[in-house]
Amino acid sequence: MEKGKFDKFIGKKVRVLLDKQEFQGTVLETYDPSILLLKLKSGYNIGIEKTKIKSIEELKEKQGLKEEIKEPKLKANLPEIAVIVTGGTISSRVDYKTGAVKPLTRPEDILVLAPKIQEIAKPNISSPFMVFSENMTSEHWRVLAKAVEKELNKPNIKGCIILAGTDTLHYISAALAFMLGKINKPVVLTYSQRSIDRGSTDALLNLTCSAYAALSDIAEVMIVGHATNNDNFCFALRGSKVRKMHSSRRDTFRPINTKPLATIYDNGKIEAYGICNKRDEKKSVRAETAFEEGVALIKWHPNASSNLIDFYVKEGCKGLVIEATGFGHVASEGKTSWLKKLEGAVKKGIVVCFACQTLYGSLDPFVYSAGREFEKAGILFLKDMLPETAFVKLGFVLGKEKDSKKAKELMLQNFAGEFNPRLSEKDFLV
Repeated sequence: MEKGKFDKFIGKKVRVLLDKQEFQGTVLETYDPSILLLKLKSGYNIGIEKTKIKSIEELKEKQGLKEEIKEPKLKANLPEIAVIVTGGTISSRVDYKTGAVKPLTRPEDILVLAPKIQEIAKPNISSPFMVFSENMTSEHWRVLAKAVEKELNKPNIKGCIILAGTDTLHYISAALAFMLGKINKPVVLTYSQRSIDRGSTDALLNLTCSAYAALSDIAEVMIVGHATNNDNFCFALRGSKVRKMHSSRRDTFRPINTKPLATIYDNGKIEAYGICNKRDEKKSVRAETAFEEGVALIKWHPNASSNLIDFYVKEGCKGLVIEATGFGHVASEGKTSWLKKLEGAVKKGIVVCFACQTLYGSLDPFVYSAGREFEKAGILFLKDMLPETAFVKLGFVLGKEKDSKKAKELMLQNFAGEFNPRLSEKDFLV
């Protein structure tokens, strides 16, 4: 077949015949003129050499997501939940021309693609902004915290679900945990690794379990998503003790140095673990959204120059979180030593903290002499707090407290379960 004849099939569903094989899928654009790129029903793409194609025909049956989507039919007499859409893969769909994902035309379209949530609760959908999570800043966190505050204080709303991208979801959950404080109802962040219109999407189970979590008695900021790579159940994970641990797996979010808050099944069964705040609808919520943007998260590594510290001091940084090794170490001797530069930063009123580069385990300045030197220099050792959580907390603390001494005291207080005072071997790689 002539290569140019394939162009008319771009964006259309087709049947492709080879010598001994047949494929059905949607034709995508490709930069290689010798290849026909096909998106299969499973959501995966395959490339077929055009010279091997015996025939290709367009399939007329409906496929993909229609551009015009009918309004969802909502059931009456169901509890109401707020659904706040901020962007990310969970609120995107496949563009069948390019194969890339793009935002849904309207946030309400999610209900058409994930109808089961409407059998559990009546969703009130809003969208303060639509951005991919890597483009979110602390200003977005502040806007989101105020939006959640408004929803939680409505007597008819039983809980709140937030849809966002995965890449910085653990930063977002930590920010909301600190900004919202002790909340009265569940706040659930959820996601998908694969767009909601794909057959292999993880959004359907995540949204279903999130709806049950939003109606539960667990009044915490939590991330709810696949507990395994299969569609069997979800974990509810504390927003300050969770991290994205895989680029593509559906169970990418894992609890760090702790257990999940709960296991949630798609039939509504919830198995709760440990201690958590309980629903109290008589209480009102007030978000504290001040945030100091002059905070940096630095990963120490061998050969790392201490001139990095000079840069952040010159830039006017108010706080530094350094991912240190082991129990809390960075170079303390020789030409790459950071000791004097960090000590100088502390004397200038900068709050300097060490967080654990290993993620699991806890810092301890008293095991080795180097740790004692850094502790004596005024460095805060943040125990088992995650580096990302520490970064968010430091910005939050310095937003409300400018005095470095008082800010240090606040950094060592356990606001949102960010410290786990008792670590167990059983919590490793849960």
